[in-house]
Amino acid sequence: MTSKFSKRLIAAAALSIVPCSVVLAQVAAEAPTAAVTSPASQSTTQAQFDRALKGENNWYFSWGYSRQQYAPSDIHVSQPGLGNDFTLHQAAASDYPSSVSDTVTSLFSLDFTNPQENVRIGKFMNPEKTFAIEFSLDHSKYNVDYNQTVPVSGTITTGPSTGNMTITPQNFSYALHNGLNHIMLNAVWLHHLAGPIQKPGDLQLISRVGAGILLPHADVTIFGNDNQVGPKNQNVCCSSGDWWQLNGWTAGVEVGVRYTVYKSIYLELTQKVAYGALRGVPVYQGTADQTIWMSEQVLSTGFLF
Repeated sequence: MTSKFSKRLIAAAALSIVPCSVVLAQVAAEAPTAAVTSPASQSTTQAQFDRALKGENNWYFSWGYSRQQYAPSDIHVSQPGLGNDFTLHQAAASDYPSSVSDTVTSLFSLDFTNPQENVRIGKFMNPEKTFAIEFSLDHSKYNVDYNQTVPVSGTITTGPSTGNMTITPQNFSYALHNGLNHIMLNAVWLHHLAGPIQKPGDLQLISRVGAGILLPHADVTIFGNDNQVGPKNQNVCCSSGDWWQLNGWTAGVEVGVRYTVYKSIYLELTQKVAYGALRGVPVYQGTADQTIWMSEQVLSTGFLF
C-alpha cells in the first residue's frame, strides 16, 4: 500500500472512531440505570421510539458524485481451459471519471449511471435524529493502469512467459467501468457541531460504518481474448453470464460533514475507506480474484422527507 494511500486510510479510520466512541461511552454510562428501569420508563422509551419512526422528516435521500483512489493489488487469473493460472503482483489502478461536459450531458439525458454517482437513503431511529440505518450504493469505477510493468508469477501458456509484464490494452485490459458497485447497509451517527439545530445553518459531523456486497460489471481482455456478457439491457443480474454479477463482499467506514442549506435540503462532503474481496470475476474461459482497498471522496446533496 502506498504511503499516501496509507495516510488517507489511517486518517479516515481515526476520524470515524470519534463519534462512535462518544455513542459507546454514552451507552456504557447509561447501562446501570437501564438495569433498574421502571415499567413507566420503558413505556416512555417505547413511545419515543414509536415517535421517531412515525415523525416528520425521518427519512432522507441523497445523490452525489465521487472520485476514488486504489491501493496496488494482486490479481489472480485462472483459465483452466487454456492452462493459465497466474498472478499479477501489485498492479496499480485508477478510477475513470466522466468529464464535466459528459456529466452535464448525462444529467440532462437522465443517464445517471454514466458518472460515478453515490446514493444514500436512510431512516432516523431516534427522536433527536442522531442515529440512522441506511442503504448506500457507490457506483465507483476501477481500471488497471496501462504501461506499468508488474511482476507476474504462475503458469501462462497462451501469452508471454511469466517474469515482468508491461500492461497494455492487448495483453491485460481489466476494467470495472459499469462499475465496481459497493452496495451496503450502514449504521449512521450524526453529531451537532455548529449553528441552529435541525435548521438552515446546522453543521453536523456524520460517520458511517457498514458492509455489503460487490456487484461489478467486468470488461476484461487477456492476451487478446475478451469476456462476453451480452447486451446491458438483457440478462441484467446477477448470475453467470449476466451484465452485473455478485462477485464478493465489501466493508467500509465514512466520515465527513453535513450542512443544512434550506429547510430540509442539505449538502454533504465525506471521505470513505472501503475494503473489497472480489471472487469469480468473469474473464475469458475463467475467473479473476483480488482484494481492493479504496479511498473515496463523495460530494452529494440530499433532502429529508
